[in-house]
Amino acid sequence: MIEQASCGEAWFWLMRHVQAYGTPADDDRGPVLEAPAVLFSIKQVDRRDPLIERYGDAAKAALYARKFTENEIVAPFKYSYGERINGQVQWASEVLRAKPYSKSAWISLTRPAEPANEVPCLTGVAFRIRQERLVMTAAFRSQNAYTSYLNYVPLADVQAGMARILGLGCGSMRIFVDVPHLYLADLGQVSGLMRRYVA
Repeated sequence: MIEQASCGEAWFWLMRHVQAYGTPADDDRGPVLEAPAVLFSIKQVDRRDPLIERYGDAAKAALYARKFTENEIVAPFKYSYGERINGQVQWASEVLRAKPYSKSAWISLTRPAEPANEVPCLTGVAFRIRQERLVMTAAFRSQNAYTSYLNYVPLADVQAGMARILGLGCGSMRIFVDVPHLYLADLGQVSGLMRRYVA
């Protein structure tokens, strides 16, 4: 499996992946480049990630943090990850307390027959205890590579919260993205980021 040292490294790697392997496709928000599915791990996610501090958007990061923590839907989003995750954390922790080796502490964020435009991009989160540390997998049905880092940092907070409940340290965070993509409208900004990153 591909391992990225940090959230910022994963962010730039995913943008490069879509740039290199993406093919044209349609999306409700406009044309995109869609790349093959990816599975990678992030060794450490830190809010003080130097790449995110230098190239990220602090205002958007604060907005996404609310999406992951508040139970109410925060505009302009159509759903709340906080509402879908928070109510299941206790159950998942009880699964792992009862059977620390379990692979069943999986939280689903989708709902049967919900409107297609409200199906969350993040569809599931799994927790496991391995080598006395809490590791986590996040599964995305789709992810905009340009803004992907905005999900990874608050996901690390979810992992850290579960680790505290169980009295464990955090291990790696594994990410699966079924359809990584970039909007054509954002390609100029992405190319600008890449030029500044190389420099």
